[in-house]
Amino acid sequence: MSILDLFNTALFVSTLRMAAPLIFASLGGVFAERSGVVNIALEGIMLIGAFVAMTVSYFFQSPWLGVLLAMVAGGLTAMVLAYISVTLKGNHVVTGVGLNVLALGFTGFMLRRLFNHAGQSPVVEKLADWTIPVIKDIPFIGEILGKHTPPVYLAFVAVIFTHILLYKTPFGLRLRAAGEHPRAVDTVGVDVFRMRYAALWLSGMMGGLGGATLSLGLLSSFVENMTAGRGYIALAAMIFGKWTPVGAMLASLLFGYAEALQMLAQTLGLTFVPREFLLMLPYLLTMAALAGIIGRVSAPAASGKTYER
Repeated sequence: MSILDLFNTALFVSTLRMAAPLIFASLGGVFAERSGVVNIALEGIMLIGAFVAMTVSYFFQSPWLGVLLAMVAGGLTAMVLAYISVTLKGNHVVTGVGLNVLALGFTGFMLRRLFNHAGQSPVVEKLADWTIPVIKDIPFIGEILGKHTPPVYLAFVAVIFTHILLYKTPFGLRLRAAGEHPRAVDTVGVDVFRMRYAALWLSGMMGGLGGATLSLGLLSSFVENMTAGRGYIALAAMIFGKWTPVGAMLASLLFGYAEALQMLAQTLGLTFVPREFLLMLPYLLTMAALAGIIGRVSAPAASGKTYER
């Protein structure tokens, strides 16, 4: 194996596909934490989104309807977190972990009830690949970017959308202020609770879209616990990216590269590296990010803190 194998086009293609669900979920984390709420429930939201997308595609033969309803299901799940953590002032982390456990049990139970089968759903219609006419003809670049499932392209559109919404609109200014100085925001007439509910709705929709990307973009079925910690990795990517949309995207690409590397290890000739180590690589990067190895980072000042009017 040579160093050039680490820049293989197949590796980059796989990186983009692995990174897409992480980008959506990490953007969901950005929305939530910028408003002052820690959304640990992204793991469960992604799982529910993946299950709903598959189920709708199975019964209605419409993967796009599945994606849409996965986003709605993700938003509704996030509303449970909003009600408990914002209205009832419950602990954000405990509530999020509880929702993750609930989502794991609920999707496994419904898989058995609806399909009489444990472990994996039947194969359903997935999202068809998009081919970009001009880009596909560019040497090297066309091989990497020319043909992907829609969520890969939509992930980068979502980054632009999130950046503009957060930094170029009055709504974004109020949302960020609610996560930094909620008392000051409240005194000028902005409803902090409403801003946090809105942020969590957007967060849930992004998480649901990330889940749909797993079941209808990467695969064409639902597998129990198919998120496999991706919700937590997305939160690490958000921290790695310093709570910014572009930073979260770049960190998600790094994590996606690590996941693609362990998937294509044998093809690339990485046989001298233990497979177990490559399987651990995305999670080792996650722990490195959370341990602050990337440098000192500061979360929004009011993140994770309940607000009393």
